[in-house]
Amino acid sequence: MSTHYVSGPQLARLLGDVPQERPYNAALARAVCALVLDGRVAPRTRLPAERDLAAALGVSRTTVTAAYDRLRDEGYVESRQGAGSWTALPPTNMASFGARSAGGPRAGTAGGRFGMAHAPEGAEFIDLGCATPGAPALFEEAVAAAVAELPRYSSGPGYEPAGLAVLREVIAARYAERGVPTRADQIVVTTGAQQAFTLLLQTMVEPGASVLVERPTYPHALGALRRMGARLVPAGINEGWDIELIAGSMRQAAVGLAYTVPDFQNPTGRLMGADDRAALVAAARRADALLVADETFAELAHDPAAPRVPPLAAFDTGGRVISVGSASKLLWGGLRIGWIRATAPLARRLIVAREPMDMASPVLDQLIVRELLLRVEEVRAERAASLLRGRDALAAALRERLPGWEFEPPEGGMSLWVRLGAPVATLLSEAAERRGVRVVPGPVFGADGVLEDYVRLPYVLPPETLRDAVDRLALAYREVEAAPVSRPLPAYV
Repeated sequence: MSTHYVSGPQLARLLGDVPQERPYNAALARAVCALVLDGRVAPRTRLPAERDLAAALGVSRTTVTAAYDRLRDEGYVESRQGAGSWTALPPTNMASFGARSAGGPRAGTAGGRFGMAHAPEGAEFIDLGCATPGAPALFEEAVAAAVAELPRYSSGPGYEPAGLAVLREVIAARYAERGVPTRADQIVVTTGAQQAFTLLLQTMVEPGASVLVERPTYPHALGALRRMGARLVPAGINEGWDIELIAGSMRQAAVGLAYTVPDFQNPTGRLMGADDRAALVAAARRADALLVADETFAELAHDPAAPRVPPLAAFDTGGRVISVGSASKLLWGGLRIGWIRATAPLARRLIVAREPMDMASPVLDQLIVRELLLRVEEVRAERAASLLRGRDALAAALRERLPGWEFEPPEGGMSLWVRLGAPVATLLSEAAERRGVRVVPGPVFGADGVLEDYVRLPYVLPPETLRDAVDRLALAYREVEAAPVSRPLPAYV
């Protein structure tokens, strides 16, 4: 059984205001099930004793016992005499729409059985799986300036394992502008943020080590951790960062490293507040854990003039926070340039560690990134205007065509994290593909098979394309709604 544990008061806080419907034990069971399905409570988490949860909720122990029994009958709780109860996932958690709504499936719904849907004839395929925009308007000017600078470097070998000094200086200056004094020798330029993260893992994580990850989080980070043989410790953040629970997970699982995306988190778009950043760094200090802060989206506020939350590293005084940045989202994905900000001694270790797999990053790409970063405020303004148009167009189309879907328009980033009417995200992605739209279902962003009632919908494409995509998604959703499923969830879920 897992070492994760949630106390009675913690679970009561996560449950919030349980609907006061009869029977109350059914409402309580449904609320606990929802916490598991959307990832806020991980599978294999030990639940509080019935007496403790009853006291925290102010209900009778009999009510909690009945709720646990309901969840146990449907496979969402497992128990063993003397060992307590813990959360679980049944063999399949795909739900019928009738099980999730009082009225059952809607009559007269359009859409056919699986295998009969098809993309509109002659229509262009729409890829909502990729949250990366094209190059900014300044790109050609930046390329020309970089090419003009290239002869200064072409007489040498072209290998700079730490990265070009002129680029490291610009990156360090940008951190200083954001409130984190940084020297160039604290920066290591990499071939993309993914290489940066992989390099950190190879240097600092042993196979079998416990690494805390957010749920949901960036899928390629999960992939890198799995390849390293790390033991993933998920922390649900669909409702925001619960630092108390995160601190408890760090302590219980002996976490040595935590991966977090505090700035317009991918995929939720959430922005971690200053108080939570300070508390997270303090929790890591108490647990003697390192924090890797993925800042890929940090420059993508939709209002560039809005006050900025200091970087996570601004709350660190002991070199515990390691920052990873990238050119891919702000500038262009074709520029395979990322970077790491760390202590100077760690930076030197990383430079030595990267040489066997990648001697250095491309010189021309680094020069182009430098030119763009020197005019970063212009790039930020262009990105903000474009993303705001896309966000508002996508949100309006969803409210009109799929009013039952739930989302919070973020203040930055590139995606909506959308909750569906039932845990059918994987089925929806398959139906949408047949209609010429690619979407990524929620479980891809989790470590343990939950999040089936979420999809990520980027808004980097033109507004008219996004509206077309939503029209097709609406048809795909109706197709899934009309199709039979293998095992419906219980009626109270």
